Amino acid sequence: MLFDSHIATLLGVAVDLVNVLTDGSAGGRSYTAPEREGRPRVIADILQAESRWPVGRAVTQEEADYLAETAGAMRAIFDAVNRGEIGHAASVLNRLLMSTGARPQLDQLDREPWQVHFHGSEDSLAIGWSAGCATALAFAVGSDLAGRLGVCNADLCDRVYIDSSRNAARRFCSTACQNRTKAAAFRARHAGRR
Repeated sequence: MLFDSHIATLLGVAVDLVNVLTDGSAGGRSYTAPEREGRPRVIADILQAESRWPVGRAVTQEEADYLAETAGAMRAIFDAVNRGEIGHAASVLNRLLMSTGARPQLDQLDREPWQVHFHGSEDSLAIGWSAGCATALAFAVGSDLAGRLGVCNADLCDRVYIDSSRNAARRFCSTACQNRTKAAAFRARHAGRR
């Protein structure tokens, strides 16, 4: 395992927030993030899918807007790492860590062993998740795991991912993008034979 379960959860949330809340391209098509009013529901879905976040807890518009800004900063981190600009990624990360007041804290949930979790300067949903995701990204960028942060190599796709493969060989955000790229390469090879 590359990352402990808490870091892996936070990295998963970071990937989902970036992929859902930032414009670009996805799977060969242009992608537009949900409008401001649509953000709270998609964020609640992400948090419920990736964690033990309480089902039914509404995300406010203010929290959604804050997390959308965080997603933009995290997009810049993935893009910088993808370009090999670790210094720039670290600079963006440091600003995000400072703005959220990220701090470690020991928590015990559901009678499990004590675990290090990351909180923000205040325990609000938006600042807490932003601080946690930023800290998880800092663990990756500040170690030999920075290369595990990826941006899809498929044409017309810029969605991000965390490479948890054994050999660090992942290049695509999804199997669909991988298959689309392989099919295009196959067609190009066969077109050249005619």
